[in-house]
Amino acid sequence: MDIMILGIDLGKNSCSVVGMDAAGRVVLRRRLRRGTLESFVGELGSCIVAMEACCGAHHLGRIFAARGHEVRLMSPEYVRPYVKAQKNDDLDAEAIAEAATRPTMRFVPVKSQDQSDLQALHRARERLVSERTALINHLRALLLERGIVVPQGRRKLEAELETLAEDGGFAALSPRIRTLIEDLRAEWRSLDQRITGFDAEFVQLARDDVAVRRLTKIPGIGTINATALAAAVGEAHAFKRGRDMAAWLGLVPRQMTTGGKPRLLGISKRGNRYLRKNLIHGARAALPYLVERDTPLGRWARGLLDRAHKNVVVVALAAKLARIAWAVLAHGCDYDAQFEAAAAAA
Repeated sequence: MDIMILGIDLGKNSCSVVGMDAAGRVVLRRRLRRGTLESFVGELGSCIVAMEACCGAHHLGRIFAARGHEVRLMSPEYVRPYVKAQKNDDLDAEAIAEAATRPTMRFVPVKSQDQSDLQALHRARERLVSERTALINHLRALLLERGIVVPQGRRKLEAELETLAEDGGFAALSPRIRTLIEDLRAEWRSLDQRITGFDAEFVQLARDDVAVRRLTKIPGIGTINATALAAAVGEAHAFKRGRDMAAWLGLVPRQMTTGGKPRLLGISKRGNRYLRKNLIHGARAALPYLVERDTPLGRWARGLLDRAHKNVVVVALAAKLARIAWAVLAHGCDYDAQFEAAAAAA
């Protein structure tokens, strides 16, 4: 049995496996327990192992690559058109194997262990931030129900709570509600400490990693964005140009073109939602700084502000930052605004 392409539909407990020969004929169909998948693939000769880029695929991809196989990971949305008739695990595995043979298919690079670990840290920090936001909203609503209106902003709420506690503003509240507020404040402080610990770890990673240090020199990209980019795209060799990475992040317009008449809509919002959100936040924070600088990026931002709404400019700047980040990662160069300005004036 000469298997050239092995398509694997991963499941939590069981996996469907389909093997194809050089002519594209199905020569193997098997259902395996997840625990026996590694040994089964290890006994095969060197071949192409195709999987959807889902949970656990990168871990298995590293194992299969170490055993001499060529690993091809694909986005599930690119595999879906190859599913024939009804959907089941066997047909999914066959569709994965068939999609991996297409010359125009886009593959996802297998992440290293360090990249996976760094992404896990970002997911843990994002979960804590979400919990803190929910807790703050809970506190704000709790006070509002009792006639205490607090201005918007996390810092303003924190200062208002300190003032109310010191000035006896909670005296009109029932003892149980005062105890509840103190418990929520203690939980808030605990979340702040845990988030600060993650931030300190990211700062240390930024100091130790050359690529991350280069990214932090770009306006609007701090340690959070830089480490998230390094974890998600690595050296960015999966993208041929910067626009491809911006499109992968969902920062380019959606197209509705027919009959040769192009029509551009809002951004596509595809790809990594966490990275896209942080890049837009970074662009919003960096925009006032950039428009005051006499650099090509600053002049571009000022010109765009004259023609478009500020929110549109922020998203366009985020796409521009993604392109710059791709150039820094792919070419291993530093971002230098002064050199850029001097080159433009020459």
